[in-house]
Amino acid sequence: MTKYHELQVAATPDRKRVGRGISAGQGKTAGRGTKGQGARTGKKLGVMFQGGSRPLAKAVPKARGFKSMRTAAQVVYLDHLNAFAGKTVDNQSLFKAGYIATPFHAVKIIVRGELTEKVTVHVAGASKAVQEAITKAGGTFVKTAVPLKQSTKEAEKSDKK
Repeated sequence: MTKYHELQVAATPDRKRVGRGISAGQGKTAGRGTKGQGARTGKKLGVMFQGGSRPLAKAVPKARGFKSMRTAAQVVYLDHLNAFAGKTVDNQSLFKAGYIATPFHAVKIIVRGELTEKVTVHVAGASKAVQEAITKAGGTFVKTAVPLKQSTKEAEKSDKK
C-alpha cells in the first residue's frame, strides 16, 4: 500500500491522450462508447440537451423581472432617536435597543415624527431631511461604513483579553 508521503502528486496532471491505440488504454472508441450521437464528432450537445425532447428548463414558465441580490438597508425612523438623548447612536446601540435585527447590515434613518433630543448619529445612511433635523436639534450625523462581522476565532481572542 502506498504511504501518504510517497504519493506522486503533480500540480497539473498529464492530460488524457485518447485514441492512440489499444495498449494506451483509451484506444479505438476513445471512451465515447459504441456508436450514437455522443460518439460522433462535430456538434457538441448543449448543457440543456435532453435527447431531442424539449428541455425541462424551457417547459417551465419563468418569473419575469429582476431580483436584486443586495440586502436592503434596515430602516429606523427619526422619532426612534429620541430614546438616545445625549448619546451616540450606531449599529450596536440600535441593535441593543431592538430597533434593528442585526448590527452587521446597513442602517438608514428616514423621516417619521420629530427629533427633540440632541444625538450623535454614526450609521450608513440618512435622508437629507433627517440630516437637517439632526443638526437642527443640535446633534451631528456622521456617515460610517457597516461594521463587519468578527470571525469566531477573533471574537474568542478578544474575549480572553
